[in-house]
Amino acid sequence: MKVLLLNGSSRPNGCTYTALREVADTLEHDGIETEILFLGNKPVRDCAACGACGNHPGRCAFDDDIVNRIIEKAREADGFVFGTPVYYAHPSGRILSVLDRVFYAGKDAFIHKPAAAIASARRAGTTATLDVLQKYFTISQMPVVSSTYWTMVHGKEPEDVRKDEEGLQTMRNLAANMAWVLRCIEAGKTVGIQPPQAESGARTNFIQ
Repeated sequence: MKVLLLNGSSRPNGCTYTALREVADTLEHDGIETEILFLGNKPVRDCAACGACGNHPGRCAFDDDIVNRIIEKAREADGFVFGTPVYYAHPSGRILSVLDRVFYAGKDAFIHKPAAAIASARRAGTTATLDVLQKYFTISQMPVVSSTYWTMVHGKEPEDVRKDEEGLQTMRNLAANMAWVLRCIEAGKTVGIQPPQAESGARTNFIQ
């Protein structure tokens, strides 16, 4: 089993990475393979709603070496952790641009796979940030993995995060819950329990 962790910060080894590393280390100690993927610090194109991915399922028309690579990796992953710093009480624009395109073009790579979101902030804006990221999960039939507190860490620099004992504890408990959910899903498959088939076809474009 493998968990893919996305680092939505512009800093490869900053506070967000420090939190993700705590999750990854705990998962690896529990026998779960991990990969932390840094989204980079170059400009990321937003979704243009061109619809071209409908003609090439599973691929975004803008092949910028990040979105389609994530979709490919997502197909091989069993679970996900998306991490972001807090910018003006919301996730980084980088991770939002990436996830808009990833989920629009490659949603099928995520369906029924467990996911969690984590936020890193100097002080505030974390709960609003988590709410935004979790909406990608809840529209994609993904079980949301929780912890013993809101999944956030605080600090301006990585050394501050390492002093956030409760935050790091929350990351470790999140990882333990992720490992448990993954094993429950795996055990269910061995006895023939398959994911439900969702209804489709109905689409209401207005409210009366």
